[in-house]
Amino acid sequence: MTTEDLYQRPGFLLRRAHQISASIFERACAELALTPAQYGVLRVMQEQPGIDQSSLARALAFDKVTVLRVIKGLQERGLCQRAVSTDSRRQMAVRLTPAGAKLLRQAIEPVQEAYETLLSPFTDEQRQQFMALLLLLNTELNTEARASFVPMASGSTPGERG
Repeated sequence: MTTEDLYQRPGFLLRRAHQISASIFERACAELALTPAQYGVLRVMQEQPGIDQSSLARALAFDKVTVLRVIKGLQERGLCQRAVSTDSRRQMAVRLTPAGAKLLRQAIEPVQEAYETLLSPFTDEQRQQFMALLLLLNTELNTEARASFVPMASGSTPGERG
C-alpha cells in the first residue's frame, strides 16, 4: 500500500474530516474558549439537569475519563457544578450554572456558523446525502465503537435512562 492509497482510506479521511470539523468549530467559538467536547457536555447538561456523569458520557459516546476531564475544566470556569446524585450516592450529578447557560446562549450563532462552514462545500442535496450516510455508518457500526453511545431521549429526566 502506498501513501496515496492510505490517503484514500475511509479511516484516514474520517480522521482528517474530524480534525477539520474541530478546527472550524474552535475557530468559530474562539472568543468563548469553547471546544466541541465542552459544547456537547454543556448541551446535554442543559437538556438533562442533574444528569449523572456516566449517563452524560454515554449520551456523547465519551469514555468516563474524557467526560470527567471536560466536566472538571468546565467546573473550574464556573460553568457547571457537581454534586452527589439524589438517585445514587455513588454517582455525581452535574448541572449548568447561570454562567454555563449564558455561555450556551452566546454560542448559538458561532456554533451555527461552524456548522454552515463545515457543510459549505456541499449543495443542499449533497448535505442531506452526506448526513444520511454518516448516520448510517454510525448506526450500523455502533457496536464496534470503544465508548458506548446511548442517545438521550428528548424530554427524559435523569434516572429514566440507564
